[in-house]
Amino acid sequence: QLQLVESGGGLVQPGGSLRLSCAVFGYTSDYYAIGWFRQAPGKEREGVSCISSEGGLLDYADSVKGGFTISRDNAKNTVYLQMNSLKPEDTAVYYCAADFRIMYRPSGLTTDPREYDSWGQGTQVTVSS
Repeated sequence: QLQLVESGGGLVQPGGSLRLSCAVFGYTSDYYAIGWFRQAPGKEREGVSCISSEGGLLDYADSVKGGFTISRDNAKNTVYLQMNSLKPEDTAVYYCAADFRIMYRPSGLTTDPREYDSWGQGTQVTVSS
């Protein structure tokens, strides 16, 4: 249905910035949200941020509020995650995925990874001096 491809990861020093991209390929008439997630070694996958189809609704995990910004460019079929003031604890593989159940969920947006499908392959972010 949809294929998502992440890019933009790399090695950055503490306090630095990175911008991740999630390119969405394929077509669907469904209304869906895009979420960003991360998984550090030995830890469970956690939600970072998500954005609705038209970009009007956003949500962030408490751990990244004030430092990360999600946005989307529907003309380019791409969702971005701007990460500023990065810390070593932000080191993880970052994934994007699609939420097709948003229209049927009374609470709307969610960063619960169990609600997402069409996962990308991930991009490594390492924050280290």
